[in-house]
Amino acid sequence: MPSKLRTVGILTSGGDCPGLNAVIRAITKTLTPEGIEIFGILEGFTGLVENRYIRLNDADTSGLLTVGGTILKTSRNKPHKMPGADGTFRDMTGAALENYRRMNLDCLFCLGGGGTQKNAFRLMKEGDINVITAPKTIDNDVWGTDTCFGFDTGMSIATEAIDRLHTTASSHHRVMVVDIMGHNSGWLALGAGIAGGADVILIPEVPYDLEIVGQSLLARMRRGKMFSIVAVAEGAVSKEDAERQQEEIGKKRKKKGSKEIEHIKEPVSSILAEHLEDVTGLETRVTSLGHLQRGGIPTPTDRLLCTKFGTHAADLALKGEFGCMVAKRGEEFVAVPLEDVVGKKRFVTLDHPWVRAARDVSVCLGDVIPKGLEG
Repeated sequence: MPSKLRTVGILTSGGDCPGLNAVIRAITKTLTPEGIEIFGILEGFTGLVENRYIRLNDADTSGLLTVGGTILKTSRNKPHKMPGADGTFRDMTGAALENYRRMNLDCLFCLGGGGTQKNAFRLMKEGDINVITAPKTIDNDVWGTDTCFGFDTGMSIATEAIDRLHTTASSHHRVMVVDIMGHNSGWLALGAGIAGGADVILIPEVPYDLEIVGQSLLARMRRGKMFSIVAVAEGAVSKEDAERQQEEIGKKRKKKGSKEIEHIKEPVSSILAEHLEDVTGLETRVTSLGHLQRGGIPTPTDRLLCTKFGTHAADLALKGEFGCMVAKRGEEFVAVPLEDVVGKKRFVTLDHPWVRAARDVSVCLGDVIPKGLEG
């Protein structure tokens, strides 16, 4: 028999993302009629460690479906590595677990990306507590689910940016290099690039050859196409630099997180733009979309997805099914054991239908000259 649910907590961790409020709303609206008390824990795992929370009910979540960001605020802090005022880090796992019990929680809902899945799993194992997670990230790289909430919104924003850049590129005979989020996976750049009609799409999973990219643009020019759009994922690397740069990115991530990684990745777009301008003779400009991609209101697709993620997470809790992540597989929403999720990422595979579609419409992925542009 499922355990009787009385009190639950919800936290949002990692970067902000369109749809977080919609999931909070769905969980709250599903559980409130059951007489369950709901605590919204502030600033992710930081709030759990510091025992900061607010109470949530149906009225508190009214109107949240279309609101971006998260009303609970968020942080990237980890219970086992909490920063102190003196710059050192402390293991505050014990405090987090103590506050879980102080609030008399029967379940903790953790909404976040890969790091959140790891932190939730660690708390579950060390404290023998009940957790349920949902996969949030515009990078779409959480393992075990077909899609993450926030991805559709991020892809839509990036696609719109490419659409707008098309007019400038064609009017001025320019090459526009569009820098799109995605440190380790290329889902966002690939999806937006295909949807926006980019001529070149560079993603981390396919190390690129500068010469091949340049020759592809020259081939377009020989066919009278005097402008091009190049969509570049932040983590895209050349064949020569792939191994070295991945090692550097790993070191930077362990040190300070994504802000320092951006310092590494910014020159990649600039170097690419400089090379393409030399090769084509066309004025080349870089546009970095940055945090624009994860701000604003969620798309209708994400609102529907988030509602399903939230209601399914709540249903699992009511049934007493814990220690899992809610995942979308096909048209179904299923529970995937957290132990199967942590430590893995979902990458673009070279045989993925999107990759095949890009090649079929003569998009250059940086590894070979597209069909129809050879010679």
